[in-house]
Amino acid sequence: MVHKAEFLPSTGNSISSILQGGYNHPLSREWQQERQLTKNMFIFPLFISDMPDDETDIPSLPNIKRFGVNKLVPYVDSLVKKGLRAVILFGVPLKEGVKDSVGTAADDPEGPVITSIKLLREKFPDLFIMCDVCLCEYTDHGHCGILNEDGSLNREPSVRRIAAVAVNYAKAGAHSVAPSDMMDGRIKDIKTGLMDAGLAHKCLVMSYAAKFSGNLYGPFRDAAGSAPSHGDRKAYQLPPAGAGLARRALLRDIEEGADAIMVKPSTFYLDIVSDASKLCGDYPLCAYHVSGEYAMLHAAAEKGVVDLKGIAFEAHQGLVRAGARLIISYFTPEFLEWLDI
Repeated sequence: MVHKAEFLPSTGNSISSILQGGYNHPLSREWQQERQLTKNMFIFPLFISDMPDDETDIPSLPNIKRFGVNKLVPYVDSLVKKGLRAVILFGVPLKEGVKDSVGTAADDPEGPVITSIKLLREKFPDLFIMCDVCLCEYTDHGHCGILNEDGSLNREPSVRRIAAVAVNYAKAGAHSVAPSDMMDGRIKDIKTGLMDAGLAHKCLVMSYAAKFSGNLYGPFRDAAGSAPSHGDRKAYQLPPAGAGLARRALLRDIEEGADAIMVKPSTFYLDIVSDASKLCGDYPLCAYHVSGEYAMLHAAAEKGVVDLKGIAFEAHQGLVRAGARLIISYFTPEFLEWLDI
């Protein structure tokens, strides 16, 4: 008679130590995610130039182009059909003599941003249109405000100008204005300006509340032509190690009337994303996966170091895990397809 071997239950581990059965299947692995990536959390950056027929590749940003208004609708239409819900507009003045010391072109009624707002509202009535609000693309010195004679930023006229631009975008039909300049007090002036214009109830103010200076913005500056002509932005963007400053800025901008907040960059600042989700838990929190982060992932994939889709999911799931509800990402077109699979 052959006896079957018997194995007694192991007593080496407690029952609670056995976790792998909970994520053995692809679906059960998804169930382990407290929050999942969805299409409606993605916001796609669009670079709009003042050359109507422009359609230019940006070498440092793979798969991203700069468009003129005549080329914009077919491209956006292809993404809306895949589920795109929101865009953020960045104007790029290319014509000679357009830039000046106060960024006059930022809210030119015939300029790329206001023209695009009206066009997109007409063609895509369900698309949520955000506008980045800053002066750096439009000033001849490339800084985010109006300068004193010594080259430092003059806060009061800078904030007034930025608020005026934001209000004019809202008047043109923007659903949201997102000031990225990091000037002290600009949220209060923008909110007050929207209230005075009777638009505060129709326009969401998303503050780049925790925006850090650093080395991850190079491809964006190539796309937007916004590199400063002298100096840098360390005196007004946050220092990379300044977690306490970031927390103070987040709370300040909430107190001044922000409807939503943003952390930028994202992957290297997940502790700040987490802090923001706790400090400002009642407000939508956006993480900006910036141009340098995007370009690095593409470069690593080109070298065969990573799988592009896999690393993109890992990076963006990290943002959601840290507490972000919204993500501005250059990977948006890919995720609109990947999330259908």
